[in-house]
Amino acid sequence: MSRFVDTMVATAASAGGRVRGMTTGEPNSPTHRTWAQVHEHARRAAGALVADGVAPGAAVAVLAGDPAAIAPAVQAVWLAGGSTTMLHQPTPRTDLGEWAADTVRVLRMIGAELVLLGAPFDALAPVLDERGIRYRLLEALDGEPLAEPVEVPESSPALLQLTSGSTADPKAVRITHGNLWSNAQGMRVAAQLDPENDRMVSWLPLFHDMGMVGFLTVPMLLGIDLVKVTPADFLGRPTLWPDLISRYRGTITAAPNFAYAIVARRMAGVEADDAFDLSSLRIALNGAEPIDPAAVHAFVSAGERFGLRPECVLCAYGMAETTLGVAFAPVFTGMAVDSVDQEELAAGRRAVPSDAPDARVFPLLGPPLPGLEVQVVDESGAVRGEREVGQLRVRGEAVTPGYLTVDGPLATQDAEGWLDTGDEGYVVDGQVVVCGRRKDVIIMGGRNIYPTDIERAATSVEGVRAGNAVAVRLDAGTRRERFAVVVESRLADQEDAVRDLQKQISVKVVDAVGLRPFSIVVLPPGSLPKTPSGKLRRSAATTLVPAS
Repeated sequence: MSRFVDTMVATAASAGGRVRGMTTGEPNSPTHRTWAQVHEHARRAAGALVADGVAPGAAVAVLAGDPAAIAPAVQAVWLAGGSTTMLHQPTPRTDLGEWAADTVRVLRMIGAELVLLGAPFDALAPVLDERGIRYRLLEALDGEPLAEPVEVPESSPALLQLTSGSTADPKAVRITHGNLWSNAQGMRVAAQLDPENDRMVSWLPLFHDMGMVGFLTVPMLLGIDLVKVTPADFLGRPTLWPDLISRYRGTITAAPNFAYAIVARRMAGVEADDAFDLSSLRIALNGAEPIDPAAVHAFVSAGERFGLRPECVLCAYGMAETTLGVAFAPVFTGMAVDSVDQEELAAGRRAVPSDAPDARVFPLLGPPLPGLEVQVVDESGAVRGEREVGQLRVRGEAVTPGYLTVDGPLATQDAEGWLDTGDEGYVVDGQVVVCGRRKDVIIMGGRNIYPTDIERAATSVEGVRAGNAVAVRLDAGTRRERFAVVVESRLADQEDAVRDLQKQISVKVVDAVGLRPFSIVVLPPGSLPKTPSGKLRRSAATTLVPAS
């Protein structure tokens, strides 16, 4: 039996489930639905799915924009014994023909025969018809309420989470009912989640693991109040985010670096000191990508006059392969950093404490969540000691058993249950520190250079768009390995301004890492390749560097 589904059903039936729930439709038409109401809607939809032939273990894809429609739909799939896949959503710039082809690849890879389609993407029904993709419209998914959830084992897939890579070469993380349950419980303990007093506020996309698991599944499972808007709502008006926290007295939120940087700039430009009240916030989690201390400091500084307490910042480490969370910093301690000698880190593979002006600063990401272990090993698999840099690996009940790929299933764990995270890092005083992705490390003269150091130096130059700089390896693996920097700027069409930007970026990068870029490319906004969840794709950006 699935503890995950049992708990979700029990939450809906409890007194809390009949009061707490999710608020959607802000800022124009806010509507509150209790978790009990979401569950009753899900029971009817699950009845329709079972009547339609959805069998235990079946893969069902969901494509919709409104969180109010998505929540009962995904719960319905779980009640029917199936697994959910949130499809990447097309944007106004998306070529629908290419999107449809990529979607067909994903559906074939996960073995799905059904797409649950909702507004505004129900307009894509003719595209699915052309491709022979079977679908049901969410607005018409209504049947006899399912009496009892379909029984499935803990090892049955609950969520097939698409990774953030290219949709042309898709991969899905196979998250089981047991994985989901374990990680949710680990995060509940580490974040001290309190259904009676917490209220979560989020705009994160539901096709990303942070949005889907952290800010839909977990509150629905545990019965925590949730205020949910869409990424488009946030991007159209970034101050909607602090406004919602203020009006709803939000206690928990999360976002990647770029969002904290954007909202910091917008809050700094607000004249009235009483425009927001962020004093209720106890967790502002940052962990979707390598944490930028400058973005955190900007957010804290801009929010201070609105009652934001620096202690609410919670630095975290996570990945879809562990369902969501790996490590959380201690609650309400703020961002703590480890300053280490840059040369020892690059050449000696050791994190030696340093207070030098050029010291490399890494946020401390906390101990592993309950139920997980983190270990640092060298290339031969030998365990490294404290403050020794190596490959991070993790094991525990929340770790996925494998991926689904276009070439078939792929196991993720070794004989002892360890998952290679693909990240480099170290451990200090029991806390995890992540240095960077192993595949992105630039090796020059025997030194390991992390691209985030180069990128942060580049974005410190006025005129470079925040969060839109990429450092890429050139001639990787050869004796002449080099690197280039590609940035976005609104000045890209001004020849003199571009030359000035290139000079300033070169100086900043040399100051940061002691090495000069082989090439610096300045492009207009919207040029850098990104994943569907908005992360920059370093490998794809290599094609933007002119050949020497």
